[in-house]
Amino acid sequence: MEAGEEKEHVLKQRQVLIFFVLLGIAQAVSEPMHYSVAEETESGSFVANLLKDLGLKIDELAIRGARVISKGKKMSLQLDRQTGDLLLNEKLDREELCGPTEPCVLPFQVLLENPLQFFQAELWIRDINDHSPVFLDNEIILKISESITPGTTFLIERAQDLDVGSNSLQNYTISPNFYFHLKLQDSPDGIILPRLVLDKALDREEQPEISLTLTALDGGIPPRSGTALILIEVLDINDNAPEFAKLLYEVQVPENSPVESQVATVSARDLDIGAYGQISYVFSQASEDIRKTFRINAKSGELFLKRKLDFESVQSYTVNIQATDGGGLSGSCVLFIQVVDLNDNPPELTISTLINHISENLQETIIAVFSVSDPDSGDNGRMVCSIQDDLPFFLKPSVENFYTLVTNTALDRESRSEYNVTITVTDLGTPRLKTEHSITVQVSDVNDNAPAFTQSSYTLFVRENNSPALHIGSVSATDRDSGTNAQVTYSLLPTHDPHLALASLVSINADSGHLFALRSLDYEALRAFEFRVGAADRGSPALSSDALVRVVLVDDNDNAPFVLYPLQNGSAPCTELLPRQAEAGSLVTKVVAVDGDSGQNAWLSYQLLKATEPGLFGVWAHNGEVRTARLLSERDAARHRLLVLVKDNGEPPLSATVTLHVLLVDGFSQPYLPLPEAAPERAQADSLTVYLVIALASVTSLFLFSVLLLVAVRLCRRRRAASEGRCSVPGGRFPGHLVDVSGTGTLSQSYQYEVCLMGGSGTNEFKFLKPIIPSFLTQGMERVSEATPSFGNSFEFS
Repeated sequence: MEAGEEKEHVLKQRQVLIFFVLLGIAQAVSEPMHYSVAEETESGSFVANLLKDLGLKIDELAIRGARVISKGKKMSLQLDRQTGDLLLNEKLDREELCGPTEPCVLPFQVLLENPLQFFQAELWIRDINDHSPVFLDNEIILKISESITPGTTFLIERAQDLDVGSNSLQNYTISPNFYFHLKLQDSPDGIILPRLVLDKALDREEQPEISLTLTALDGGIPPRSGTALILIEVLDINDNAPEFAKLLYEVQVPENSPVESQVATVSARDLDIGAYGQISYVFSQASEDIRKTFRINAKSGELFLKRKLDFESVQSYTVNIQATDGGGLSGSCVLFIQVVDLNDNPPELTISTLINHISENLQETIIAVFSVSDPDSGDNGRMVCSIQDDLPFFLKPSVENFYTLVTNTALDRESRSEYNVTITVTDLGTPRLKTEHSITVQVSDVNDNAPAFTQSSYTLFVRENNSPALHIGSVSATDRDSGTNAQVTYSLLPTHDPHLALASLVSINADSGHLFALRSLDYEALRAFEFRVGAADRGSPALSSDALVRVVLVDDNDNAPFVLYPLQNGSAPCTELLPRQAEAGSLVTKVVAVDGDSGQNAWLSYQLLKATEPGLFGVWAHNGEVRTARLLSERDAARHRLLVLVKDNGEPPLSATVTLHVLLVDGFSQPYLPLPEAAPERAQADSLTVYLVIALASVTSLFLFSVLLLVAVRLCRRRRAASEGRCSVPGGRFPGHLVDVSGTGTLSQSYQYEVCLMGGSGTNEFKFLKPIIPSFLTQGMERVSEATPSFGNSFEFS
């Protein structure tokens, strides 16, 4: 079923192609277009613009491959595709091209290649007056008997003028005399023949010889002229003129006849005797071409060849022969010589259009347009064209010996990429002559194979903190096509993840498929990502495929442990309270630290580096808990300073240290607490704040007044609250109810607590109010609060 549909499809395509060819033939055989140009016009001169006659637009000339084709290999015209102007290729000589033929017409064709279309045209060459009349004999001798009666006419040699029309020979004049006048006679072929008419009887005794000047004039502007001298010899009476046996002789001469071979013999007789009966033969009214081709024996009337005949140049000659006796009387005859054609010219093949490269998927494509010609005639000029039988091509005839070489079916580059076609042109003459022309047809590749990756997915491992422009891996794809269709380019395909800035992470070499990291990658920010890589060939249209690439980052130990608790921010150290009644192994505090790395790079261990009193405290290596190593005694100092080392398990290991301050107290009911060592710094900061307030007050009195009023109101409220017994503050060294752990007096990156010692309760209670913690440590502090020991005291964060 599918084979039948394919045959029907091929048949329809051939019908469409035949339709266009017939359409081109119909246009080609229509009435030809006519153009004219004067002879001797300079090369490159404008002849005509073909756009209107062809019905085309200016850009269609180049698109459709317009060109001018003349018969034979000589190109007299050329077509400017940019303007549509028809220009001369060389100077044209009308006399050389057409001789006496009028009009002088050079046929040519305008060929449009795509689609194929022919237009017939003719170039008419106008004659100019570039030749003067010329007499072949400068002296014309006439022998006239004195017995000739007046009124007798004498045919004299005419002048030759290569021009035609109005520029040709139009008139003759003769010098004034008493005996003759000039009479002009038109021949059937339009030639003006001059004749002398005798006006007065001649008297040899009175004037034996007469000299006249004959002038030939053409019709040009200005006219050209030529002269000849007529010498008239007056003879005695001769009453019989020579007579030819036939008025018309016809002979056939093969074109390969050798030089000096006899062509024909003419014969005339005269009844007179003596000198009046002696006949001599000469050419009459013969052109220069006849005189160069033949010679005649004046006594015998035999005609011989002076040069080779060429049927392709001249097919026949008409020779006028005159027989004159000794008395001056003459007779004439006509010898018609027909040149017999021989098969001496092999056929000629001219390629007009040639396509050496053809795509493999085209159906019935025109490979070449060519014409054949043979200057011979008859069977010698009939030709047959053929090509080899085992090729997927065939020849299709067109108009006037034009042929097209067309593909039979779509070609397959993979099975055969080159064909050598030999076009053979053979004539039907005897012997047969042939011409061969070889054409090489290259089958071009079509992009019918998409690139294929060697793997459907790629996994690349990259160690973090890489250097920019690091080569992290490669992808590879191959294409079965050839040339540009097999040239593969690689690109990164857009990702569907809006949070993945792929363009800032990796790049790919479009030619090699090498992948590069554009910047240093951070395992802690991005542990893995994936994207798709596309491979496209350079065909038209381009074909492509894609593959998945997954990039996995390998962690480096590039993050030191970060202590979440106690916070180390450069302010006053954190002070931990420890009752002296604490037992051995009691929990003092817990150092909480994290590491941004993963795996063993994030395994943390804790170690006590320094202590005010060695052996009193210990640190658990795995959880960072600080515990007492023994019972406390009264001899132990009240304040202790501990330096704890936090180290990860990376290679090389990274570490951080934290300083702990432990204050030993007898109980939380103790009337005062020792102040941190940073109290002087706090006083200095408070004085700086006062200076700042004073500076601000100097700028605006209103702001100062508002601040002072607000401070006064708050102080009054606190005194009222103290008098009502809401919060009992012991006296002594304790300076107030605010303890600045940082010691700086600012709230930028520190904790500030309000501490009230509640009296009259069974258990003492610390209340921490409104800690101000940096946002990035909020989560860590929550973990610290869970790990902080209570020792029977409660810590409240609000």
